[in-house]
Amino acid sequence: DDWSLNRADGTPFMLSDNVGEKPTVVLFWATWCPYCKALMPHIESLLLEHGADAFEVAAITIGEDGDPAMFLHKQGYDFTLLPDGEKVAERYGIRGTPGVLIFDSQGQQVFDLRKQPAQTLETGNLSRREVAARRGPYWAAQIRQALDGALEENIAPAR
Repeated sequence: DDWSLNRADGTPFMLSDNVGEKPTVVLFWATWCPYCKALMPHIESLLLEHGADAFEVAAITIGEDGDPAMFLHKQGYDFTLLPDGEKVAERYGIRGTPGVLIFDSQGQQVFDLRKQPAQTLETGNLSRREVAARRGPYWAAQIRQALDGALEENIAPAR
């Protein structure tokens, strides 16, 4: 189940480029999304923890009306920017942001944020940004667990 998008610089990116090499986190996001803004620092911290060569973060924009390249640059995120990813999002049934899928080094999908247990939050009078700030660490813990499993599998000796 391969797909291809052009990076921000116009060069092609294919999911299968990483198969056999390393896991890939596919993040569907937009600069205006408070939930994305709350989650992205956690994903960057995983890159810093494991090293930029341990896994790929494909940051696919959907519903974007801002400048995602400038946003990633200003935040210092080491993600591969893939603009205009509506067709890829549609392929996976992603309709909102953030969407997070993780593929292991064999290209098997091992995580989908939408399928994780819902966090019970008292959101009463909280703004979307405040709710996002509470959900970001929870989602990050789920992503960490799935990514750690994919990374362990990737470094396990062949039998």
